[in-house]
Amino acid sequence: MSHYGAATDRTYERAGFGAAVRRGRRPALVVVDLTRGFTEDRFPTGADLSDVVAATARLIEAARPADVPVVFTAIAYAPAEVAGGHVTWLRKAPGLGALLEGSEAVALDPRLPRRESDALVLKKGASAFFGTSLAATLTALGCDTAVVCGATTSGCVRATAVDAVQSGFPVLVPRECVGDRAAGPHAAALFDIQAKYGDVVALADAVGYLAGSVRD
Repeated sequence: MSHYGAATDRTYERAGFGAAVRRGRRPALVVVDLTRGFTEDRFPTGADLSDVVAATARLIEAARPADVPVVFTAIAYAPAEVAGGHVTWLRKAPGLGALLEGSEAVALDPRLPRRESDALVLKKGASAFFGTSLAATLTALGCDTAVVCGATTSGCVRATAVDAVQSGFPVLVPRECVGDRAAGPHAAALFDIQAKYGDVVALADAVGYLAGSVRD
């Protein structure tokens, strides 16, 4: 039974939601916005996501021996974008204007084992795909599945999962590797992703999947 009860489960089952995705043989790991402005609670935009960072680091390390590509993303704005009011999203969520290019808030969490060879995608909106080269990058790398981690579950993770599907990539979301500022939005987003966009899986499942993937 889901967090929302048997009646909700029956409604979604009747609608035909929640089928398992078809996992490909060449996944990519997409680490969404695990920057200090989101993973540290000393920033107004952040929360203590130490457990999420640790779980994601474990997943990254599992990806390395199988040569699974790891792509990181970060939100960053130029001062002129914030001051000029040109970014529509910032009118709704002005707190994100603190994520300025070059600031400590937009630096990747140093606890993540990033390599210089790992791609970093900078973005201005919630989805890691919208207005970026991510889809083209994954295609060029020969990837056929996106394993999505990061923050926040209800914001950029969910938006990335939706656009991954719309870009033709099946999606897996390891539940231990995503986090949010509050439990309610986190749970609701995981429910929604599982119902419509991807499979929400355990970290151990994702580790095994990445470790067993095949690279040509």
